[in-house]
Amino acid sequence: MSPAPSYYHQEVEKKVFLILYENIEKRKNGKVFIAPFDVYLDNENVYQPDIVVILKNSKAKVSEKGIEGTPDIVIEIISPSTAYYDLIEKKEVYEKYGVKEYWIIDPKSKTFEIYLNSESGFEIISKAKIKGLVKSQILNLELNVEEIFE
Repeated sequence: MSPAPSYYHQEVEKKVFLILYENIEKRKNGKVFIAPFDVYLDNENVYQPDIVVILKNSKAKVSEKGIEGTPDIVIEIISPSTAYYDLIEKKEVYEKYGVKEYWIIDPKSKTFEIYLNSESGFEIISKAKIKGLVKSQILNLELNVEEIFE
């Protein structure tokens, strides 16, 4: 069993979740889920991303057991013990299954990257370190990185 995420990891996760909740759920544009919550891409690929976004017209469906199908946005807040898995293995699976955006947030280095899934796979479309803004193309939303990492 993996150790629980650090306090700072949880703080970053909470801030991102609240921004998404305000901009998606309160405006009735979809749902935002926070771990632990299973995502069933198929019978063999089941994950628990830190945060998952399902937009109103998504092909993914929410059921009692979790999310069935591909979420629109998957967000991973990496820690030293999960970095390789999040940056390489899970990223490849999410890309293959058609996740529209993959956000990778690193609280240790205070970096925030947004990847958009295109015909050639995930391409980084927005990145900031310590300060600045990142923009989600799918949500048409800017996030202030400094506020997330404070």
